[in-house]
Amino acid sequence: MILVTRLNGAVFALNPDLVERADCTPDTVITLVDGTKYVIAESVPEFIDSVRHYRASLIAQASRIEDAEAPASDESQDAVVLPLHRKDR
Repeated sequence: MILVTRLNGAVFALNPDLVERADCTPDTVITLVDGTKYVIAESVPEFIDSVRHYRASLIAQASRIEDAEAPASDESQDAVVLPLHRKDR
């Protein structure tokens, strides 16, 4: 989620994965994939920069998690198969 500011100064969190487009009319209007529109105080370049930072932070965090979970040696790890359904039925 990224924080954006309404024109009245109220701050709210927005999921950038749901954004379809950002228009400058001259206010910045964010349109979500479901058609919901938000008018925000940030400019379109500021909004795009926030989305870039958000996505970059997700990639960096995923990389850190992946590095932390990486086994020391592939040869010492056997494949583990996990059942998709419980067998207690």
